[in-house]
Amino acid sequence: MIGRIAGRLEYRAADHVLIDVRGVGYVVYVSDRVLAQLPGPGEAVALYTELLVREDILQLFGFPTLVEKEWHRLLLTVQGIGAKASLAILGALGADGLSRAIALADWSAVARAKGVGPKTAQRVVNELKDKAPSIMAMGAQPAAMREDDAAAVIEDAPVEVAAPKRPAPRKKDEGNAAAQAEALSALGNLGYGLSEAAGAVAEAAHETPEADTAGLIRAALRKLAPKDR
Repeated sequence: MIGRIAGRLEYRAADHVLIDVRGVGYVVYVSDRVLAQLPGPGEAVALYTELLVREDILQLFGFPTLVEKEWHRLLLTVQGIGAKASLAILGALGADGLSRAIALADWSAVARAKGVGPKTAQRVVNELKDKAPSIMAMGAQPAAMREDDAAAVIEDAPVEVAAPKRPAPRKKDEGNAAAQAEALSALGNLGYGLSEAAGAVAEAAHETPEADTAGLIRAALRKLAPKDR
């Protein structure tokens, strides 16, 4: 099983890239979102991967974080969701957006993915709603391109390659995954169930994407507080 690839990006296509790892080229299929985040040809890149094995095909799919890779694995367990549909969902929402959509039972957000209809989107939410908290608790993972990987690629490369650029800053609605994970853990320690805590944290993160851990905990606690009769 190939779980991670680090090397030099050789070329980019519409739905996949070729990564050279010390002379061996790996074709890795990625979502539109991931493709937009990757550097240009000749630069260093690293992706977590999932290998699809069938009688007639072997395909690698790449993800910038372990959280996104785990969502891909879970999506494939849903009836009607194959690798292409999974990449479409992750490309439309990202790992954080998918976590939030499932925690809030927002199947319409899932249905915005290309090729995913309302019934399939509802099935995704219903079948994965109890698994969303555990994925959210995994927290933020390293970005696809890391300086130590880049240094190793450049040192071993037979030809000169340009020094890699730093990854672009993450969008606000995607940048507080670690805060969400920490808030979810804190609420669990306070005795709240994972499902209700995940829903409150996801709702709070959607309303205030710039909030830190403490802010998310306070906002989630307000949502979890008993309502006045």
